[in-house]
Amino acid sequence: MADHVYNYVKPVFSSIASLQNQIPNFVDMSSLPSFRQLSKAVSAAVPAALFASGVARGGSPPSCSNPQLSCQNTTVVTDTCCFNAPGGQLLQTQFWDNNPPTGPSDHWTVHGLWPDHCDGSFDQYCDPNRQYTNISSIISAAGRTDLLDYMNTYWKDYQGNDESFWEHEWGKHGTCISTLEPSCYTGYAPQEEVVDYFQKTVDLFKTLDSYAFLSAAGIVPSTTKTYTSAEILAALAKPRGVQVSIQCKNGALDEIWYFFDVRGSVQTGTFVPAEPDGSKSSCSATGVKYLPKTGTPPSTTMTTSTGTPPTSTSTPGGSFSGKGTLPVTTGGKTDGCIISGGTWYTTGTCATFTAAASGSGFTLTSSKGKCAVANNVLTCASTVTAATVFSAVNGKLAYNGNTSFYTSSVPTGSTQASVSVAQQATTLTIGWTAI
Repeated sequence: MADHVYNYVKPVFSSIASLQNQIPNFVDMSSLPSFRQLSKAVSAAVPAALFASGVARGGSPPSCSNPQLSCQNTTVVTDTCCFNAPGGQLLQTQFWDNNPPTGPSDHWTVHGLWPDHCDGSFDQYCDPNRQYTNISSIISAAGRTDLLDYMNTYWKDYQGNDESFWEHEWGKHGTCISTLEPSCYTGYAPQEEVVDYFQKTVDLFKTLDSYAFLSAAGIVPSTTKTYTSAEILAALAKPRGVQVSIQCKNGALDEIWYFFDVRGSVQTGTFVPAEPDGSKSSCSATGVKYLPKTGTPPSTTMTTSTGTPPTSTSTPGGSFSGKGTLPVTTGGKTDGCIISGGTWYTTGTCATFTAAASGSGFTLTSSKGKCAVANNVLTCASTVTAATVFSAVNGKLAYNGNTSFYTSSVPTGSTQASVSVAQQATTLTIGWTAI
């Protein structure tokens, strides 16, 4: 902090010295304060003013000279503080939660900012030592209550747990942005990259008014009218000149993904609209619903802290125990659960599992039998002789320390989906609800 304050007031000192040299000779210098006296006064006043403002001054993000545009390089770029790699294409993703509704009735809400590789693949949970909790406390400690107020309106969890949602987005995606590495900062202050991540996401989101883009093309929420994917995509491409990706659930539009390449760092670089890097839209060609927001908004679970935000949080262990269900979350939303055979089902009743301590973790058993990962697929059956020992990370089921599971697509209706530990098109996590 002392070094940062010195750098902040150094120009003031130089100006004082310069002014003294320009004072006419006829002025009685003995009646004026000395350079040393003025310097001491400034040194005392500036830190007091900084702290009185309530704004925590951190370090400086990387200064990048002639940075390259991510995903457009033909040779390896080694300076990943000024060049986003391997996650070179950044996606600003948005939700339309209609029931229960989140955010204003005439505005989409923030999902996140995701660093994809330039081919549509991606990394996740890249730094277990920066899986921070209580994001709101970190942002408040930085003096960014304006940012937090905006997030409390436009970055909403459909179940009401905004804090948990923010932690998930930072831990899964933010830790994988190379230009946000602490080592990229000069005079780094703990967690300042977290604030930069949320600020940049909000700044981008403010430039991408999806509701207005669609309304300008006559595409408005309706309980009766439907649209074609081509109409929606054209409306969203018009303001930026490049395509987006749209996602649907049960035939209704509920997500938009905007793609950018970045010239320089995420903190200070230029975001250049880009064509999708391989991620495809999931909506049908015709008959796409865009439903108005109805129902009662979820009550928000508030997380507050009067203490100091954490300097680091290692990946928690923890364990499932007793009886409970295994709810599934994908795309930031809880959608169905794991049923007795180990498959994912989005309708009907959740199965009851028994979690029993085993070694450093626990095993799971359903009415079908023991649960194990066999040939990369989660299976619960009487034919399973050796149950897999799982663990829990941040309240999520983990296999070999990884909380990500996969399937080819989100199941609908009476369809069940196999759950795999091998990467596929759809990523999901599995929680635990004790009963």
